[in-house]
Amino acid sequence: MSEFYGEPDDVLSNKTEVNKAGMKLPEVLFKIRVRVESDNENPFEWKDMYTSDYFKGKKCILFALPGAFTPTCSSSHLPGYEESYEIFKKLGVDEVYCLSVNDAFVMRKWGLDQGLEEDMTPGSLGFKNVKLIPDGACQFTRGMGMSCTWGSERGFGERSWRYSCYVVDGVVKKMFVEQPMIQNSEADPFQVSDANTMLEYLKNEVVNELTHQMAQLQ
Repeated sequence: MSEFYGEPDDVLSNKTEVNKAGMKLPEVLFKIRVRVESDNENPFEWKDMYTSDYFKGKKCILFALPGAFTPTCSSSHLPGYEESYEIFKKLGVDEVYCLSVNDAFVMRKWGLDQGLEEDMTPGSLGFKNVKLIPDGACQFTRGMGMSCTWGSERGFGERSWRYSCYVVDGVVKKMFVEQPMIQNSEADPFQVSDANTMLEYLKNEVVNELTHQMAQLQ
């Protein structure tokens, strides 16, 4: 059962596979915290990261969710990708990113609460496997067209709708969006942005690529 209840407002989309293939990710600024060499109890400093710093020249999975510490995000969405991380790597994925409209402090605390292994290397992006991206100002989420506002529901305010996408060199190749996408949604659908759906898609991509290569040899 969903953790979200209430009266739904505007329906924004009813298409599970939103046709955003070929869309370039919005280039925005993220304010993150990176580890530094220090004996201080807070060995971090601010760093500016841009979309291209995360995605340029890489094959990446990006999944976004309404909020750190919320039930489905914590019990299923993030854990599923963390558990499948090594399989994604074997399928040729360079990085797996989780994005939420939360600040850098909240995202790190959530990652630790989830049991993610922290990368203690100075300059690291926080965690060894799935990396957490804080979209605190909601600029990336708005640029993706995935902004939703929960008012009377939970008082979340503006957050990201739940989705996942496969991104190659900063360009969306495939995107899965939970449906129906509704402002102030009553439900919190979680059917297609999960790790298993992405795994099946990437496995099919590998098979298709091998089939193409074999055909080229004939």
